[in-house]
Amino acid sequence: MNNYKCSIIADPESSSWGFAFSIYKILSQKSDKFELNKVIITRFRDGEIKPKIEKNVRERNCFFIHDSNKDPLEWFTELVLINQTLKNSSAQTITDVLPYLKFARQDKKDETRVPISARVIADMISLYTTRAISLDIHNPAIQGFYTIPFDNLYSFPIVVKYLKLKYPEILNNIVVMSPDAGGTQRASSFAKRLGIQDVAIGYKVRNKPGEVNTLKILGNIENKNILIVDDILDSGNTLVKAAVAARELGAKNVYAYCTHGLFTEGTEKLEKEFDLIFISDTIKREETNKIKVISMSSLLAEAIYRTNEGQSLSELFEFDK
Repeated sequence: MNNYKCSIIADPESSSWGFAFSIYKILSQKSDKFELNKVIITRFRDGEIKPKIEKNVRERNCFFIHDSNKDPLEWFTELVLINQTLKNSSAQTITDVLPYLKFARQDKKDETRVPISARVIADMISLYTTRAISLDIHNPAIQGFYTIPFDNLYSFPIVVKYLKLKYPEILNNIVVMSPDAGGTQRASSFAKRLGIQDVAIGYKVRNKPGEVNTLKILGNIENKNILIVDDILDSGNTLVKAAVAARELGAKNVYAYCTHGLFTEGTEKLEKEFDLIFISDTIKREETNKIKVISMSSLLAEAIYRTNEGQSLSELFEFDK
């Protein structure tokens, strides 16, 4: 156990402040080491910004909780400047808590003369910080881009607990489904946490690049409740095709859980095809009749506490917990 005081830092003008406050409330019940600290961002007329940490952070373990709702370029600029501010202010350690890691889908050079953006983000975070924490990153392999420890947390224990408590009827006669082959491991892990072995896999049939014409499903889903799981809900087009295909094959009810709900093309088409859609609060969204938000504050708070105390994070995801 270390004796350094800890600052939970966020921008009070951003959506991450509510996240930070919830995390602080949980942590303050565990220890008196934790304080809530503000980063005040001044904006100049030409668009430049100047962040300032409100309270002293010298010799403190600092956990900066960034706002995933921000525009990606604004998100990146603030991240780099605030990290440099903390380092220059003699913080003992600096941990970036990034509920949704932006640019993570750009993890390879998929055509000529383009950046590997996930690597650029990793380089800049590694330059100033001690550690990074995120949740359900798109490709876990990008942890290898970092020269500092990077903890990728899994949301499924929180989601399973939530479903068992609030919607136990969904879990009767259920099959967990991935909308594509790339998410097979995610779906299998989710199913194991539920204590089932039934997993279905979708695969896309494309007539031309970037356009999914049909989606076929491997696995028996007739008269089953289907829970489609994915990490990012962007436009939702693939999820809609998966839901339509599942109903055509005789699925009883169709649900979805996606960690990061971007909803770049709105929610109307998704709400039409799904009985319920569950998302986490890594991106701030309002609930509707069909969209339910699951809080990740307790998971992030526990990860921060364990990081500060030098305890295991992997124990959070063991099946007997």
